[in-house]
Amino acid sequence: MTTTIEADRNTAPPPTGAERRRSPRVELKILIQYRFASYEAFLADTSLDISTGGIFICTDEPRANGELVYLQFRLSEGTPLIEGLGRVVHVNPPGIPDRVSGIGIEFVNLDETSRGIIASVVAHRMALAKENRGTTRGD
Repeated sequence: MTTTIEADRNTAPPPTGAERRRSPRVELKILIQYRFASYEAFLADTSLDISTGGIFICTDEPRANGELVYLQFRLSEGTPLIEGLGRVVHVNPPGIPDRVSGIGIEFVNLDETSRGIIASVVAHRMALAKENRGTTRGD
């Protein structure tokens, strides 16, 4: 006897894009120095945004998902250097209309001080954005 199991019709499709993110992102354009195991020298590009979970680096030379990358950056003048290990989790190849080419990096190994600095900057920028939205709507 064969039993057919009907799929739950109320099951939503898997989340995509921003819905899939675990951490809210804020715009942050800063210089990022990074190096892959296959490179001896550091590369330098600009970030697009950051969250407590990762950072997006704008580059026309994307790497493969899963590749590990060593990162160094400062969130603003005078803040400590943030150094740590990340993993490529998203790739936007060059040439796709309406998309910034680059790589989404998930933070894999950052010390607690670095994580705290990132969390503070993200929270501050989110509060400013919320404040600005409130003043433009007349709230």
